[in-house]
Amino acid sequence: MMGQNTMTQQKLNALLKECQPLYQRGATADYIPILQNVDPSLLGACLTTDTELCLTAGAFDYPFSIQSIVKVIIFASCLMENDLDAISRKVSVEPTSDRFNSIKSLELNNGNRPLNPMINAGAIACLSLVKGDRAQEKVEKIRSLISRMAGREDIRVNMDIFQSEKQTGYRNRALAYYMQSTGILSPDQDVEMLLDAYFQACSISVTCVDLARIALVLAENGISRQDGAEILPKQIARILKATMMICGMYNESGHVAVHIGLPTKSGVGGGILSVVPEKMGIGIFGPALDGAGNSVAGLALLEKISRYLDVSIF
Repeated sequence: MMGQNTMTQQKLNALLKECQPLYQRGATADYIPILQNVDPSLLGACLTTDTELCLTAGAFDYPFSIQSIVKVIIFASCLMENDLDAISRKVSVEPTSDRFNSIKSLELNNGNRPLNPMINAGAIACLSLVKGDRAQEKVEKIRSLISRMAGREDIRVNMDIFQSEKQTGYRNRALAYYMQSTGILSPDQDVEMLLDAYFQACSISVTCVDLARIALVLAENGISRQDGAEILPKQIARILKATMMICGMYNESGHVAVHIGLPTKSGVGGGILSVVPEKMGIGIFGPALDGAGNSVAGLALLEKISRYLDVSIF
């Protein structure tokens, strides 16, 4: 149940102003050159509810790459085309204490399966199960689903970010080829095609408002508040929220569960998508990251929002 406090524009502005200086504790992602150049002091937020209230503050309309938040959409697309038992032979849904791009975890844990779809290896494995013989076919399914959930047709891949990722994506190449060597990816999988699709999906450009609207669809168990249409089956929306809750913030997922208590997913572009079930979607952007790859100021802002509204699911 939501607490008695109601978020107002004035309160959201105040919370954002309070958290913005915390960016100095983090840094932009330096292993993707184009992301390193983003102003680290930016911070934006959008809250949207089932009553169609939409509050925005700060850099809410600044476009940034969706990065790992796209893993939620990749997993959704995978679930729409495959049953969970088939997926579980490739990827489990267990939390991890390792970094999102860990190779050690693949070799030592879980019978060579990626631990969950919210880490890089798991998302690449899930994307391999999304039907499409060409990278563009897979990417279009992901882009189209994001567009439907965000209610905006002109969502596109940022090709400059894609090229930057492709040129420096050595760790993801290692993960993909290692998974092919262990049979998680099939022997006839075109790994470079799959990686092109993955890099493009991570490079889709969104805003805080887009993330909040996507989160609201999940909050409403797959139903669009714009027209009442079912975008995702209810069971898939539930699986996504459960996986985000235990795995969405990498090795900080436990901290987020305790201090925020909402299904949440981050990306190294600085985005955070958070779901208040049956109530609200939250989108936040702050490109300065902590050691786990999560937005420093953004996570602090989300915690303040959750506590002020008393919306933890626990």
